[in-house]
Amino acid sequence: MPKVSVIIPTYNAMKYLPDTLESVLKQTFTNFEVLIINDGSSDHILEWSAKLLDPRVKLISQTNQGVSIARNTGIAHAQGEYIAFLDADDLWEPTKLEKQTSCLDNKPTVGLVYTWTILVDENKNTIGKIYASHAEGNVWQKLLETDEMCNSSSAMVRRCCFETVGVFDPNLAFAEDMDMWLRIAAIYPFAVVKETLTLYRQHSTNTTKNREGMIHGLRTLIEKTFQFAPLDLLHLRNRTYASINLGLAWVAIDECNYKKAIYFRQQAILHHPKIRYSDKFIRLSLAILLVRCFGSQGYEGVRSLTHFFRWQLLKVAR
Repeated sequence: MPKVSVIIPTYNAMKYLPDTLESVLKQTFTNFEVLIINDGSSDHILEWSAKLLDPRVKLISQTNQGVSIARNTGIAHAQGEYIAFLDADDLWEPTKLEKQTSCLDNKPTVGLVYTWTILVDENKNTIGKIYASHAEGNVWQKLLETDEMCNSSSAMVRRCCFETVGVFDPNLAFAEDMDMWLRIAAIYPFAVVKETLTLYRQHSTNTTKNREGMIHGLRTLIEKTFQFAPLDLLHLRNRTYASINLGLAWVAIDECNYKKAIYFRQQAILHHPKIRYSDKFIRLSLAILLVRCFGSQGYEGVRSLTHFFRWQLLKVAR
């Protein structure tokens, strides 16, 4: 029986899927199965999969039902004790499964272990932006406020967690992974491997590019999360909305749209006035000023330098 089940939901992603699968097959940990869930693709995935020689790789096809149901199909077919999720356009460093499996083996109370993430472009070139969180243990509140994990491809989950909290919510078109991590975090401690072992690919068809859909999905998630929350935690609701608006402001900055960034920054203040004193708010305000005064090129130059120094500090801190 495989120790780890790797679930890759895919929909018309053949531009990236071969590289994604190769990054799994190059793992130093080899006791795994790969379940590629073809969610009604119209590309040449069937012809491509017929040529795969590794017996650990299986293709499961279904009619198009969305990423949540695709992941749930994978969970239903998975044989592994641990389940790792990988989007069809993302990549892993070779030691990712080895280090996460070791973490769960050595920490039997932990339900989920994630890794640091680095952003890359369509050609796998590093953009420079890094998501590096130190959040461990009881992370429910931290996840709400800052979305520490950033993406679903960094997570490895103990299989029994799904027996406790259920599977992905098919009614959520966006933020379905964050919903799952919150449900797991409400019961189980988290752990983190403090290395950039997940490569999150940025391209024009990322679901995060659909800003309106993302806003609606995040709002649905927040209302669902707090629907049955204890009274003493309801104060976190506005703080969560504030944090999400700061995140949307950063998306606008990446697009060099400082006016939209100012709008989302103001929305964050309206939800939680004290957020203006946070480090994230101050850095955002500086970014807005740079884009406004020096344009996209000036901002990109400063950001690249900042990312370099941050990476050096992370390597020292690790």
